[in-house]
Amino acid sequence: MSAPAAPERADSVTAVGSGEEAGASQTFRRGLALSPRLREGLRGTMLLALVSTIGGAVTPVVVQQGIDRGLVGDVDQRAVLLAAVAAAVVVALTSCAGYLMKVRLFVASENGLADLRIRAFRHVHDLPVLTQSSERRGALVSRVTSDVDQVSLFLQFAGILLVVSVGQMIVATVVMLFYSWQLTVVVWVCFIPLLVTLRLVVGRMTTAYGRVRRSVGDMLSVVAEPVVGAAVVKAHAIEARTQARVDGAIDANYRRQVEAQRLVAVTFAAAGVAGGLASAGVVVVGVWLGVAGELSIGTVVAFAFLVSLLVGPVQMATQVLTEAQNAVASWRRVIGLLDTPADVADPGPAGTPLPDRPLDVSFEHVAFAYPGGPPVLHDVDVAIPTRRRVAVVGETGSGKTTFAKLLTRLMDPSSGAVRLGGVDLRDVPFDSLRRRVVMVPQEGFLFDESLAANLRYGKPGATDDELMAIIDELGLTSWYASLAAGLESEVGQRGESLSAGERQLVALVRAALADPDLLVLDEATSAVDPQTETMLAAALERLLRGRTSVTVAHRLSTAEAADEVLVFDDGELVERGPHARLVDAGGVYARLHTSWVAQQRVGTQEAEGVRV
Repeated sequence: MSAPAAPERADSVTAVGSGEEAGASQTFRRGLALSPRLREGLRGTMLLALVSTIGGAVTPVVVQQGIDRGLVGDVDQRAVLLAAVAAAVVVALTSCAGYLMKVRLFVASENGLADLRIRAFRHVHDLPVLTQSSERRGALVSRVTSDVDQVSLFLQFAGILLVVSVGQMIVATVVMLFYSWQLTVVVWVCFIPLLVTLRLVVGRMTTAYGRVRRSVGDMLSVVAEPVVGAAVVKAHAIEARTQARVDGAIDANYRRQVEAQRLVAVTFAAAGVAGGLASAGVVVVGVWLGVAGELSIGTVVAFAFLVSLLVGPVQMATQVLTEAQNAVASWRRVIGLLDTPADVADPGPAGTPLPDRPLDVSFEHVAFAYPGGPPVLHDVDVAIPTRRRVAVVGETGSGKTTFAKLLTRLMDPSSGAVRLGGVDLRDVPFDSLRRRVVMVPQEGFLFDESLAANLRYGKPGATDDELMAIIDELGLTSWYASLAAGLESEVGQRGESLSAGERQLVALVRAALADPDLLVLDEATSAVDPQTETMLAAALERLLRGRTSVTVAHRLSTAEAADEVLVFDDGELVERGPHARLVDAGGVYARLHTSWVAQQRVGTQEAEGVRV
């Protein structure tokens, strides 16, 4: 029984003016425009490609000269020998031209596509947060990797074959016309059915290969998820269900590939039929013209060679054209990624850097809504003085996380303005903003490198002594001493060699190294063991000292220790003030606090019962 097919879904990243409706030539021109180094020396490379094709037409000429001047009529062996030597020289020169062409094209394509891949990767980080959340990670990765690789493969191999094949067809046709225009017409008339077939099939191939590239992205996503989440798969014993999902994605890709290759087979077979008709036509008409005395025996035989010289490139060009549809589909996906507008644009050098002083925060009548969705924040108007510790609380979906994302400019408000130090965040260059403002997420993401390398993301170029000084300053020396390899300890993929609490400790050290003026935290002490929580709390106290901080609080103990609490409810800032005053006010915060205290009491009682 076959696995269920994975549902096909459209990519959420869509092209603007370069989608399925864009023609292949338009896509090709746009791709070249996005890869300037790919265009370098392209004309010279094409000229070398054309020169490299001349050698193929030399052999039929030598055959004709050898038969007509060496076997029939007046024998001129010297002329035949000179023709053979000249042919050898031409073949040698065209071989050198072919070598230079391939080297130039390889270097140009690698340079140009490396630029394209880097540009696409950088653009991924500029995509709207909503797009990043809705787009499968594997599909995004496939655009930067396998789709660009498909274009590279076409340019370096199939592209060369296409250029050489077209050149050989042109050269063969010119030589044919020199010998006999009648036989040349016969040959090309035989290829009319192939041209008609290509016209009918190419559009369908474009669509088919577009589906192939999408299925590759879906397959990568489906395969990557259970690899990353292997522990969850094993813990819930869902190996069979996971395997069925992977099998379905692979099967869907297989079916898309087969659909495309069937169309390829049609064109290749049509080229073979056209070649057979051309050979037969040359023999029949050539013999007839020969009997009439209009062609020599050598010319007829040479024409037979020329037909084979023409048929091979025609079949190859037909095959390459199908591969071109695959490359065009890949190029469209990469262009579609680059054409997806970034909702958070970097003003760059034209922007206004943050002032060199402690930063205050102000939200001026800020509202936010996701595209096509209802408002998430309504008319938030609040000012946070410098060096204040602020806790942001509220139920799930109240808008507190959106508030933090706007503050760090992961998103821009739909209306109103967010200012730091009096400067609208939309006017602040990214390098200035990221240097002065640091966000510590609830789950610190670590890369598959050493502890030292992960810490240096906070301050590239920091020395080992600087790292140790920060660890000591945050009171984490005892934790560091527990690491067998110290700074060279490997943290594993996504930091899996460390506990959740240890990953948060690394995130705090990284933030301390950055030495920001404003810290935005998403409750760094949630979901950790009591001992690590104590260590985290002490490190946080040292980290926040003398800095402006905004903490999205899931545990209201964080709010109790804050200078001020901002209370969100259904997207509105409904209360603000110190913890004690808000509790006495008996409003939304008081209700949240009462519920939290009750939960803590129940948790304590359950823990004591377990100990007993």
